[in-house]
Amino acid sequence: MSREHEPSPSGAAVTEPLRFAGTPTPMTPLAGLARSLGLGEDRLWVKRDDLTAVAGGGNKARKLEYLVADALARRATVLVTGGASQSNHVRTTAAVAAMFGLRAVGVLGGRRGPVPEGNLILDEIFGIELVDAVERYGPGDLDAAIEHECTRLAAEGEVPYLVPLGGSSPIGVQGYVEAAREIDSGAPGSTVYVAVGTGGTHAGLAVGLGDHGRIRGVDVGARPDVENVIAELAVAGADRAGRPHPTGEPVVDTTQVGERYGRSTAECRAAIRRVARSDGLVLDPVYTAKAMAALIADAEEGRLPDGPVVFLHTGGLPGLLVERHARGLLEDLG
Repeated sequence: MSREHEPSPSGAAVTEPLRFAGTPTPMTPLAGLARSLGLGEDRLWVKRDDLTAVAGGGNKARKLEYLVADALARRATVLVTGGASQSNHVRTTAAVAAMFGLRAVGVLGGRRGPVPEGNLILDEIFGIELVDAVERYGPGDLDAAIEHECTRLAAEGEVPYLVPLGGSSPIGVQGYVEAAREIDSGAPGSTVYVAVGTGGTHAGLAVGLGDHGRIRGVDVGARPDVENVIAELAVAGADRAGRPHPTGEPVVDTTQVGERYGRSTAECRAAIRRVARSDGLVLDPVYTAKAMAALIADAEEGRLPDGPVVFLHTGGLPGLLVERHARGLLEDLG
């Protein structure tokens, strides 16, 4: 069974990433939002990783450039991953597998409705095999269900490659070590606001910027104890990249989670409307709108860090079009 291996010893060759994400992505000012918050128009910026070139955009493409390169080097025949029923990561993995002639299996931990919507429509189009984790393996840890699926596929003669949840691993975080260089080139010394799900994007930024204090992670409730996950991934990711460990400790805002992962909040729905009307920017209710709600709250309450602030837009548009989220937004509008 092909798996991610431990970081290579010093001096050992590391597989070069594939290049399909369409990076570097644009970085543009959020001038309208800045004005509405009483800030200088060059104070707020958005890094448009919603415009990566695969499957409708999003942050997973950068991670998969590294992960799929490793999978191909190991002669994998099938990518195996998982997530919630509306997983952006599963959708992007499905598309990249198709690009490189690989099978893909997505183990889903959430319930699916009778009619596909949002990311599930794209999953069907890209041809990924979807597995209901509870139906096949019973209640329990989603990571364990993905492991079981790898074992099943290996027994059938496949060579499975386990792509971890969210692509968050020492290999996957390398995509955001690279993205951090793009951000620092465009806005030197900036503080980056980013939604935190499985922690890999945050960890990669910390490695690339060299300082945990320059990232404001906004927890969306996808994983418990995410600060420790970020810290461990940053150390392992730095070792793999041959870089120093980032200074400080992860800074994670937990005020925007709401009821639970995958549920929108009044604050995030307000952020969706506000930024759409100030800058024409579309956010999603599970990840990016919660990170933006935290940024807005910090600005309004005088907690915004000094210097330029960059909002990392990690994508997720298909989730906005799921009925339960669309209904909430429309009800707010009256």
